Amino acid sequence: MSDLLERLRGRGWRMTAQRRVVAEVLDGEHVHLTADEVHARAVERLPEISRATVYNTLGELVSLGEVLEVSTDRRAKRYDPNAHQPHQHLVCAHCGSIRDVHPTGNPLTDLPATERFGFTISDVEVTYRGLCPDCASA
Repeated sequence: MSDLLERLRGRGWRMTAQRRVVAEVLDGEHVHLTADEVHARAVERLPEISRATVYNTLGELVSLGEVLEVSTDRRAKRYDPNAHQPHQHLVCAHCGSIRDVHPTGNPLTDLPATERFGFTISDVEVTYRGLCPDCASA
């Protein structure tokens, strides 16, 4: 069973066939699919699943804090099941592929007090950009 499925079961989330398929599609490392990509993969496993069900399920997973909604540019939002491990994202500026990265240091404390302007920092999002190996060699 996937980590996401285990977390959802632990919460007592009602596991319908449709919800299970969406969670299974999101399973794995470095998964950052759009809603349309989730739907396309879900249809392969459960042909009758509707686009609306996929969107609603993704919305529920985000609301529960079990999936992150990732916006790295003006492209479609992506869904990241790695919601419980602190990480940042590395994005290919050409093809848009995304990898989870775990830089050293603590970005919450790395910002000097003089640059906080009185804010109490509660969260940080850092996006690294570059070219993936495939795009760099093309």
